Amino acid sequence: MQFKHPEFLYALFALIIPILVHLFQLRRFQKVDFTNVQFLKAVTIQTRKSSQLKKWLTLLTRLLILAALIIAFAQPFLASQDIVGKQSETIIYLDNSFSMQAKGAKGPLLKRSIQEILSGLSEEENISIFTNTETFRNVSKKDIQNDLLQIEYSSNQIPYGAAHLKAKQLLTSSSETIKRVIMVSDFQQKENPFSLPTDDKTRTHLVQMKPVTRHNIAIDSLYLQRNLDNELMLQVRLSNTDSNAENTSIALYNGEKLIAKTAVSIPRNSKISTEFRLDENIKINGRVTLEDPAITFDNSRYFTINTPEKIKVVAVNEANDSFIKNIFTQDEFILTSSSTAELNYNAISNANLVVINEITQIPISLINALKPFVNQGGTICFIPAQDGDLNSYQEFMNSFTALNILAQAQQEKKITQINFSHPLYLGVFDKKVTNFQYPKVNSYYPTNASNVILSFEDSSPFLYKTNRIYAFTAAINNENSNFKNSPLIVPTLYNIGKQSLQLTDISYTIGQNNTYDIPIALGQDGIVSLVSNQENIIPLQQSFATKVRITTDEVPTRSGIYSLRDKNKVIQHVSYNYDSSESNLNYYNLQTTSGYEVNESVSELFNQIKEETSVNELWKWFIIFALIFLLVEIILLKYLK
Repeated sequence: MQFKHPEFLYALFALIIPILVHLFQLRRFQKVDFTNVQFLKAVTIQTRKSSQLKKWLTLLTRLLILAALIIAFAQPFLASQDIVGKQSETIIYLDNSFSMQAKGAKGPLLKRSIQEILSGLSEEENISIFTNTETFRNVSKKDIQNDLLQIEYSSNQIPYGAAHLKAKQLLTSSSETIKRVIMVSDFQQKENPFSLPTDDKTRTHLVQMKPVTRHNIAIDSLYLQRNLDNELMLQVRLSNTDSNAENTSIALYNGEKLIAKTAVSIPRNSKISTEFRLDENIKINGRVTLEDPAITFDNSRYFTINTPEKIKVVAVNEANDSFIKNIFTQDEFILTSSSTAELNYNAISNANLVVINEITQIPISLINALKPFVNQGGTICFIPAQDGDLNSYQEFMNSFTALNILAQAQQEKKITQINFSHPLYLGVFDKKVTNFQYPKVNSYYPTNASNVILSFEDSSPFLYKTNRIYAFTAAINNENSNFKNSPLIVPTLYNIGKQSLQLTDISYTIGQNNTYDIPIALGQDGIVSLVSNQENIIPLQQSFATKVRITTDEVPTRSGIYSLRDKNKVIQHVSYNYDSSESNLNYYNLQTTSGYEVNESVSELFNQIKEETSVNELWKWFIIFALIFLLVEIILLKYLK
């Protein structure tokens, strides 16, 4: 038992006063001479004994009355030693990711969590609470109630370790407070095992909200592919968990117009694909939808097929350029091919890719024209001549990089190694190829390049990238190499051309780093905006002479089809979709450890915290005791003869 005002207990020493008065009272029995009768003597002795007993009992009750009153004024209470004299700090992380749309026993997990938090908070208590998108610091129930009820689901989920770290950062550094972190989530299983850092100064509670079923049908991804008849097909990847899905309806829209519909059956815990045929060379603002009431965010997926922009290529040749014309065809590229003497330098400033095809000596004028071209985001593909001028090659390279080109080596080498993970070859190979017929060269220019794409058998580079330059180390004419006859030449040069202008993909994932180019020349103060019915965003952008490079990461926040606009002029459209990983309804199996405690509901946790932090005040009981002892004294005085 502890006391709020222990100084009142000094008054207990005053209880010695009535004891002294009782022991040294002035009243004494007087002797009175009387007839020596035996009966009267016995009565006198009995009366004196009864009087002494009554006085001792009366003294005891009065001492108890005073002691009870003194203790009541000291305000005794019962409480845990850890909470005495300390304030409480509570930080709540509320997961509002899409997986919290799942239905629990009493409704959607997120909505139920909010109701339990609001019902468990007292009106006077201040807490801090944050979600994946918002933070509220030191607020009361009245301040936060409307905001919590209006919280929306988010595609951006903070990793659990990062959420715990953020919660600890919101706590003060005071050692006189009880620090408590509460994490409310379904704790959806991610790639890594679940772990939180241990901290003896902070009490961590995990409230795992569990759905009644894991059933969910989702559209995982969309991609374009050509079939055996060279028809353009939209591949739709579907997933299903927990139970079989029979005759699920899948619809394809262009804008608001339904253009195709099909039905599929998906076995439990499996993935399948279905496809739709698309018309060629038609602009499509597409949407694929299905019906699944369990979790709705992954029921739709958007894609965009814009009118293809042709990439501008300038080839400067002193060798046969027929292979360049065969690769950069008119359906996707605008090719301008000429000799050094006939080159129109104005064409370089408007190009996306410049191919230097085996020029023996690179003119200074061409180097000077290529410097601003590269600075404005242009790409160069450099193919050296068989007996090129080393000094001009080195001067050309020194304009863009610090790499050195050594004198030509007359040695036959085979091209045996492919960097399959390089962006140039993403999606080109189904698997790593090791048994192809190796092309070879008879001579090459050694260099110390590091970003190697194709290399010889001794790992020295044949094709490498530095800055915005793709450079070969050997001539590829028929006299020096058979690389033109290799199946590698088409995807290599074609992808160099395609990546010189990063045209938009059919869709992008929200929350990932996405970069693409828009072939438009803006004015000095021109700005490109991303606009939809729900958002109007100015993304991160870099303006060049012939294009604008757009980079998005945390924005936009909502899936849909966005128009890229220069003021009110629509340039093209681009689609964004939510990350499909939230569709996987697998959860961590959490157990209480030394680092954290696991609870099944917010209400259960709040009741537990109230019991642990409750203060049981006892002063009322001592007032009751004082009244009881007073009643006992009255009874003694009235009825004890």
